[in-house]
Amino acid sequence: MWKRMKRCLLVVLPAMPWAAAVAQLNVQMHYDPGDALYGRQLSDRPHWTATIENFTADRWGSTYFFVDANFGAHVMESAYAELSRELRWWKAPVAVHVEYNGGLSNHGSYSDAYLLGAAYNWASADFSRTFSAQALYRYQAKDRHGSRHSWQLTAVWGIHFAQRVCSFTGYVDLAHDNSVDGNLVMTSEPQFWVNLYALKGVSDKVRLSVGTEVEISNNFVWPTDGRNNRFYVIPTLAAKWTF
Repeated sequence: MWKRMKRCLLVVLPAMPWAAAVAQLNVQMHYDPGDALYGRQLSDRPHWTATIENFTADRWGSTYFFVDANFGAHVMESAYAELSRELRWWKAPVAVHVEYNGGLSNHGSYSDAYLLGAAYNWASADFSRTFSAQALYRYQAKDRHGSRHSWQLTAVWGIHFAQRVCSFTGYVDLAHDNSVDGNLVMTSEPQFWVNLYALKGVSDKVRLSVGTEVEISNNFVWPTDGRNNRFYVIPTLAAKWTF
């Protein structure tokens, strides 16, 4: 089974008790050439992924979710989602982080994961630079490889530059898993976007961005032979509309 994990909205707002609700929603479409790069290893990898992603900050913290739908052979082959809630009504930049991960595919369901821990969030005064670091306990339901109870470290970043015409965002996860070589799974998905609506002469109502995402992983991607003990670097061509 193949799945994608994302945390690339990256509007890490330091929600304070007096903060009004702030929300941002975007829709992305990615073309994935993984089978062209790795041949038979990834011959059944879907080419298209549609993503709905949302972040909302309120006076009690923030809520984030995304849903990925993966398409191959003209049908949807799988769907994967992550939902997290951060609670913070104090001044210190540390929040309680609660998260759920799960999904379905035409081969069955993914093993649900439940995460709990702490997140440190930072943002520059103009929110052109953001950063979050998370230390989490991870419970993998119905795990068959002795890794039901494990841990995960996550870093998330966002950098907007050139008068916000360009954005460099992404995340990196490091998680313990007894079933893989070295007992560690690493995933990272840096994204680079050119925000067309920020260009001179383009209406700010045209909320279109074009760019790429690069999936960098070790012990994560499931190739055709069913062994996920490999390192991959897979770029995409992507478009995004921000509401």
